[in-house]
Amino acid sequence: MLKHIERLLTPRGIEAEQVLLRSVQLPALLTTAIEEKLQSEQQAQRMRFVLDRERQEAERKRVEAQGIADFQNIVARGISDQLLKWKAIEVAHELSKNPNAKIIVLGDKSGLPIILSEK
Repeated sequence: MLKHIERLLTPRGIEAEQVLLRSVQLPALLTTAIEEKLQSEQQAQRMRFVLDRERQEAERKRVEAQGIADFQNIVARGISDQLLKWKAIEVAHELSKNPNAKIIVLGDKSGLPIILSEK
């Protein structure tokens, strides 16, 4: 741009040191193409963000599920048939003290109490 201006002004005795541009008017077609490209880049960035967020959520759910599975394994190792029967006997004993009208039958095939309500 400076060289072009110098070629025009030097024959007239004017020396140009700098050329400052205030506004550059691009053709409408070029402006539209640039805007469309920027919009598609922004859309691509938005989609990358959404995918990253979904991956993080999936990882969080995996960690949560693993924690639940670990908890269930620990609890399952501590529970035996004898413990369940003992707890059932404790519950039956507590229910027998209850003034509500209930019938407690002990000794079904599983050895656990059966609670029948009169309602």
